Amino acid sequence: MSIYAYLSLSVAIVVLIYFIFIFNNLVTLKNNVFKAFSNIDVLLKQRHEELPKLVETCKQYMGFEKDTLIQITQARASVMSALQAGDIAALGKAESTMRQGLMNLFAVAENYPDLKTNTTFRHLQDRISVLENAIADRREVYNESATLNNIRIEQFPDLVVAKLTGFKKQTVLVFSEGETGPIDLKQLFQ
Repeated sequence: MSIYAYLSLSVAIVVLIYFIFIFNNLVTLKNNVFKAFSNIDVLLKQRHEELPKLVETCKQYMGFEKDTLIQITQARASVMSALQAGDIAALGKAESTMRQGLMNLFAVAENYPDLKTNTTFRHLQDRISVLENAIADRREVYNESATLNNIRIEQFPDLVVAKLTGFKKQTVLVFSEGETGPIDLKQLFQ
C-alpha cells in the first residue's frame, strides 16, 4: 500500500470518528430536550390531579364565582389536550391561561374568609403554588435544552451531520404577553 492510501485511510478514519462524536452529542441534546419535557409533563399531571380537589373545595364556599372555576376547568382540559397531542405551542398558550385562572382563583378566594382558613384549601393552594414554581423552573430548563439543540443543529459541521441523520429543531415553549408583560399591582390589591 502506498503512503497516499495510508494517508487517505487515516483521514477517512478521523472523519468517521468525528462524525460519530458529533452524532453522539446531537443524540444527547435531543434526549435532554425529551427529558426536560418529560419533567414538565410529570408536574403538569400532578397539577392536573390536584386541581379538581381545589375546585371542589372552592365550590363549597364560592357558589356564585362560577366563571373563575369554569375558566380553570377549561384551561386544565386545554393543557391535557395539548400534552396528549404533543403540541408545544398550544401547551404554552394553555399554560398561560391556566396560570391566569389560578391567579384569579386565589385573588377571589381572598373574599372568602372561611375558605382562606380551610385547611384543605390552604394545603391545596400551597401544593399548587409549589407545583407552579416547579413548572416554571422546568419550562426554563426545557427551553434551554431546546435552544441548545437548535443552535447545535444549525452550526457547521453539526449541521451536516444533523441533516444526514434527520435531526430536527425543537419547539420552544412561548408564553402569552400577559405572563411576560408588566404586572398591574393595583389590580392585585383590589
